[in-house]
Amino acid sequence: MKLLDTLHRWTGGLIGLVLALLGLSGTILLHKYAWIGVAHAGDPLRTDLASTVAATERIMALPQAPQGIIYASDGFGLHQARFGDGAGLYADQTGRVATQWASQWERPELWIFDFHHHLFTGDTGEWVIGTAGLCGLFFILSGVILWWRTRRTFRFRLWPKRMSRPAIVMHHRDLGIVVAPLLLLSVVTGTMMIFQPFAMAMIAPFGSPAEAARAMKPPKYQGGPLAARPDYAAMLGEARRRFPDAEFRILSLPAKDGGPIMLRMRQQAEWLPNGRSTLWFDAATGKLLGARDALAMPAGAQAFNKAYPIHSGKVGGLLWRLVLTISGLSMTMLGSLAVWTFWFRRSKPAKPRVKEAVLAAFQNAAR
Repeated sequence: MKLLDTLHRWTGGLIGLVLALLGLSGTILLHKYAWIGVAHAGDPLRTDLASTVAATERIMALPQAPQGIIYASDGFGLHQARFGDGAGLYADQTGRVATQWASQWERPELWIFDFHHHLFTGDTGEWVIGTAGLCGLFFILSGVILWWRTRRTFRFRLWPKRMSRPAIVMHHRDLGIVVAPLLLLSVVTGTMMIFQPFAMAMIAPFGSPAEAARAMKPPKYQGGPLAARPDYAAMLGEARRRFPDAEFRILSLPAKDGGPIMLRMRQQAEWLPNGRSTLWFDAATGKLLGARDALAMPAGAQAFNKAYPIHSGKVGGLLWRLVLTISGLSMTMLGSLAVWTFWFRRSKPAKPRVKEAVLAAFQNAAR
């Protein structure tokens, strides 16, 4: 148990700050639609085909040559067009530009997202976050085991009774056991999106991980070069015929090395906010190359698709976002105080009382 206690303290001391910052940034992102503050962000969603086609053609005809569109959704009434080097714009649902930016640093929701998912360092940041997630998982489980020894002294407080190391440690222990289920859910779902081996282990009870991985892997389609004026009306119309009740979510043009045009849709039964029902079109002719129905995917793949909406509060409405807010703020507090007490806030040696010191001196002299 002493070894477990040492490992727990060192884990908190080493990765506590990373977990604290991830908790804080994730909490901010939970409510980003409430503070983005761009005109028409609160417009109701228009799902009719004609409006979507008109907006798509207007946006894709812009001189900046967008690489794709993230369509408006229920709760956020703006389309987002993406360009290279972090540039982009928001457009209303008629395709009229509402605001645009030349770098992600001009939009706080974008750079906070980049920090939360990549620590501003791309794939390297993902490895750091994934490692922190695995350490956080150990941190939570070992904390529960260590708390059991002192369960009779449990006192729930939102803030330490005093800013001394013993009081902070007691608060850390007792608050941690209360929010442990929420922290566990946040850490597990977040780590699943970073480390595929961990994700496959988590979905194993629902079905074959190998089968799920194959189902989620995008097919390799070959096609001609991107047409000067792709027929978006025909492609969106074909997609609506394939999935009549689905929302248009993401349109992606092929990269410079070629490939198909990809269109992602979300059917009503899908939890994933951007859906995983996908169609691929020949970039030169607009001909449908293939389609994937997310609701027909194996059970393991469908279980994986639920990790992100649970983690990001995209299901369950305001109530679930408030629950995740408690989880995120608790992670921020527990992680930051763990680092502070481990590296900076050491207990000071107790000062002997003057009366006891004098009495001890007389006793020693009498001997």
